[in-house]
Amino acid sequence: QVQLVESGGGLVQAGGSLRLSCAASRSIFSAAIVGWYRQAPGKQRDLVATITSSGSTNYADSVKGRFTISRDNAKKTVYLQMNSLKPEDTAVYYCYLRVLGSDYWGQGTQVTVSS
Repeated sequence: QVQLVESGGGLVQAGGSLRLSCAASRSIFSAAIVGWYRQAPGKQRDLVATITSSGSTNYADSVKGRFTISRDNAKKTVYLQMNSLKPEDTAVYYCYLRVLGSDYWGQGTQVTVSS
């Protein structure tokens, strides 16, 4: 079992920035694919960005050029730097980890972007 604890959400004006963090409870983090999904009210949960154990990244088209995912294996933490935020980025952001065929989710952190 792996626990994921997110932090860094909040309220920001359009054009602003936030950085989300997600800390994992086990060192197996270093072998995992980790990332972020988001879910807006009334919508499905969608991929935002992922990063593999070797550092390869993947982004949703809607966030390319604005968001950057990174990881620190020593700290067992994945980050999501969000710049040039838009009202349509408003959602609950969930940390995600996949390792050894199992998926794990954080509890979610709210990001609200005001216009």
